[in-house]
Amino acid sequence: MSRDVFSKDTDSNESPAGALAPWHIFLLFLRLGLTSFGGPAAHLGFFHEEFVKRRQWLSDSAYGEVVALCQLLPGPASSQVGLTLGFLQRGYRGAAAAWLGFTLPSALLMTLFALGLGLWPEAGEGGWITGLKLFVVAVVAQAVWQMGRTLCPDGPRLSIAVLVAVLLLTVGATWMQILALLAAGAAGAVLKLPQQQSSQTLTIPVQTRRPMVFFAVFAGLLMLAFVPISPGSLGWIWAELYRAGALVFGGGHVVLPWLQEGFVASGAMPADTFLAGYGVAQAMPGPLFSFSAFLGGIQNGWAGAVVAVVAVFLPGTLLVFAGLPLWSYIRSHELARAALAGVNAGVVGLLLAALYDPVFTSAVNSSAAIAFVMLAWVSLALWRVPVWILAPGSALAGLMLF
Repeated sequence: MSRDVFSKDTDSNESPAGALAPWHIFLLFLRLGLTSFGGPAAHLGFFHEEFVKRRQWLSDSAYGEVVALCQLLPGPASSQVGLTLGFLQRGYRGAAAAWLGFTLPSALLMTLFALGLGLWPEAGEGGWITGLKLFVVAVVAQAVWQMGRTLCPDGPRLSIAVLVAVLLLTVGATWMQILALLAAGAAGAVLKLPQQQSSQTLTIPVQTRRPMVFFAVFAGLLMLAFVPISPGSLGWIWAELYRAGALVFGGGHVVLPWLQEGFVASGAMPADTFLAGYGVAQAMPGPLFSFSAFLGGIQNGWAGAVVAVVAVFLPGTLLVFAGLPLWSYIRSHELARAALAGVNAGVVGLLLAALYDPVFTSAVNSSAAIAFVMLAWVSLALWRVPVWILAPGSALAGLMLF
């Protein structure tokens, strides 16, 4: 029987009666981490089937509000939903168990791929890399299409998206990406963009100061992440990945331009290697943010992979713990919701700019490549071919064709 999981103080260290042990939560999410192909939208469907319908950890309405909150926060939404479910079941230990189980398989596989390229650099060259790079073009194009339809349903929001893309294609520095999203949020507030209000009644009382502590830690680490550090060091990896995890709205695909700016534009990694890792990440189960393990592994082996994964997921985790008690305010405050609608439209523009540079410009250089991308996009958008089939298929096709 489902219960009102939010009726108690969320800052309490006590677990609900009948709550599972952390190791049990870890095993449940490990199974999902091994089998959840298809990206964030598919992950949310798997979570709903497992924890709402099958196990009845919480009601449909409570789950809907958890998803809504996590989509409004920076970071990987599906991972944030997963750790929130673990938190509601067993507090902070449950959240850690859920995140680790869901993230471990893909992070481990991406680290092994990075180490393999380090031992055999020639493996990162050739037609299979070309095939993966062209596959990434189709994936990002599909993400722009889907997010644009959802987040830019009217003229004002579509205009914000286009203007953000134009600005970033003209001045593509990281600081301009942050400024563009802030401007998009301000435009949304000024225009009072409409946003559908949830009919749910989830409320979480704030009875301690712990949410403010989480937010203070988040903000303090973000300020430290902007301190200049020598490229290639573990501290530099931490800073690059923490900034990306803290400032990315929209999930896995949107992190691409931020990471490209930090790892490719800075000269720390060739564009071919970067896009090859991103292509392989598409075929992995679990969160796309596990791509960070590849970036850290290329730079600094196992230590770099661990630092990168923790850094990119930590800010979203801190914001979840800080934001849960504030959800009722965000949901009911019209100006805040309008600003968030503007930020979401700006995210579409951010991804549109990334679709051209670096994704398209570094992968497409012939009519055959364009044909390849078109076929891959049709396979994704119309024929619904799973990405875990299409990614290795694209690599094989590239090996034969290019």
